[in-house]
Amino acid sequence: MKKLFTILATLVLTISCAICLAACGKKAKLKVIDVELTAESYAYAVKKGNSELLASVNELLTDMKASGDLDTLINSYFNGNATFTYTNPASKEGCLVVATNAQFPPFEYQATGTALSGIDMEIASKLATKLGKKLYIDDMEFDAVLASVEAETADIAMAGLTITDERKLKFDFSEEYYESAQVLITTEDNTEFDGKTAEEIEAILKTKKNSYKIGTQVATTGYMYTAGDEDFGYDGFKNLTTATYSNGTLACTDLKNGKIDAVIIDKQPAIMITKSINGDK
Repeated sequence: MKKLFTILATLVLTISCAICLAACGKKAKLKVIDVELTAESYAYAVKKGNSELLASVNELLTDMKASGDLDTLINSYFNGNATFTYTNPASKEGCLVVATNAQFPPFEYQATGTALSGIDMEIASKLATKLGKKLYIDDMEFDAVLASVEAETADIAMAGLTITDERKLKFDFSEEYYESAQVLITTEDNTEFDGKTAEEIEAILKTKKNSYKIGTQVATTGYMYTAGDEDFGYDGFKNLTTATYSNGTLACTDLKNGKIDAVIIDKQPAIMITKSINGDK
């Protein structure tokens, strides 16, 4: 009887452990709350006074808008039909050097191997052709993008940049080419933000404690919106914790793994990163 009891106890323990392991191994799916928390415009940035390059960028964007080519190009990345990729030449000597952070799909991202792709990268290629130069894409951390243009190690920043008054003090911006917004990403089973307005979402976030963590990409609008930035006009949420990441994918991965509670990043990257992490086709 004692032996039988031991066998049964072992069996129950084994089954319990298996159930626990299965539960622990189950990863949460993510969802984008389709409510725009901010309104912003993307443009390209050159060092103040670089009027010749700025004029060329604006001429290219104006022509692409007038012909409808800009909308066609952008939509090709949104619907998955884009085929453009680019691999750098061996040297940046004599090239149009573009500073970017290739962790921001569909605007800039790693394609295959060393090849890069994205809306901004394809427009960069068109700009280089217009200037009669080869293109060199310098991929770096996002918070180094504008600094490289200021230091003149890159000619232009093309990285899903939001136009702000503070940035205008050091850089000249091109025409706007895309309207964007910050959105919230949560796990699929979190319903507290469903059906809420931007104001209601903010009100909920203001009730959270310091243990509540929101992931953002460092130096982006999402970070400024969440952490607060007086120069950019964002009060932020001082009651909760803003966790910083080098890119949105890492933040969303931690959300999926239960290490943080939410993510705030730009809308279209949020949609594409969430889709990729969820394994959706």
